[in-house]
Amino acid sequence: MAALQATEASPEWLNKGDNAWELTAAAMVGLQSVPGLVILYGSMVKKKWAVNSAFMALYAFAAALICWVLWAHRMSFGAQMIPGLVGKPKTSTEETYLLSQYEPYYIPKADYVLYQFAFAAITVILLAGSLLGRMNFYAWMAFVPLWLTLSYTVGAYTIWGPGFLEEQKIIDFSGGYVIHLSSGVAGFTAAYWVGPRHSHDRQNFPPNNIIHMMGGAGFLWLGWTGFNGGSPMSAGLITSLAILNTHLCTATSLLVWLSLDMLVYKKSSVIGAVQGMITGLVCITPGAGVVAPWAAVFMGAMSGSVPWYTMMVLHRRSAFFQKVDDTLGVFHTHAVAGLLGGILSGVLAKPSLLRLFT
Repeated sequence: MAALQATEASPEWLNKGDNAWELTAAAMVGLQSVPGLVILYGSMVKKKWAVNSAFMALYAFAAALICWVLWAHRMSFGAQMIPGLVGKPKTSTEETYLLSQYEPYYIPKADYVLYQFAFAAITVILLAGSLLGRMNFYAWMAFVPLWLTLSYTVGAYTIWGPGFLEEQKIIDFSGGYVIHLSSGVAGFTAAYWVGPRHSHDRQNFPPNNIIHMMGGAGFLWLGWTGFNGGSPMSAGLITSLAILNTHLCTATSLLVWLSLDMLVYKKSSVIGAVQGMITGLVCITPGAGVVAPWAAVFMGAMSGSVPWYTMMVLHRRSAFFQKVDDTLGVFHTHAVAGLLGGILSGVLAKPSLLRLFT
């Protein structure tokens, strides 16, 4: 009983179970980036670009944390600076702020700062997937804090913070719009302006280590347990459903993508399986805890087929898509899958589950 009594270190409002889960979820999201995407990027590109690609992910993770606690978290979730668009830059390092309750939940604000940092970091790292193979590292060092400050904070504030889109009750359970649509569109735009790789690099672009690539993908998949499971800010019923739906959609999407590869190209593809896995994870993100399991399976079937078509068919037929050198196809795996998931979430979300989440 003594362990349940309120103390200065464990105030009455603190739920230790929720606190422990939220910290675990934040750590799992962090593991998706480091080492997950570090390994994935370093193994999916040609050997000559492996170190640069992996280092881009590692640097972005560190730089994002410093930017996040010094000004970007408050710009995303704090008092408004530009009404409806973005908050005032302010540090999130004060002890009184971090150890106060993040209402209406039963966790300290430090948990929320850490969890949202992991989201911000993985967003800019996902964007990097469009630029691998030719991005100057020093230009990337400048790009990360600028994009995080001028773009990511606006998306987070408008949808998750007290912005004008939040007032419209847009369904974005874990970042289908804030993270995946924004990273896909920003990556595609950046790839357009940076320019393409040399033609011989674009035509012959095998991964340098397939085993490591699958290992990095594994970190990404299992880390999504925390990605979607942490959004309710508690270890409640909606959390369990969100996690189960995440894996149902992902497995379905992978199998559908793999099946389409075998039907059309008469062979299976490890890279295709990884792409199908990613589109499933992305598609379920905006609705993970607010759709039924059958809907998650349906979303997996759609995420394994629609992005497959845009990447494998439409991309090759479009002169514009061919002009833009999106190295890992982030536009298709994140922007297309994220938008698809957002639309399907709006159609398939159950009011009873929405009430549990909101």
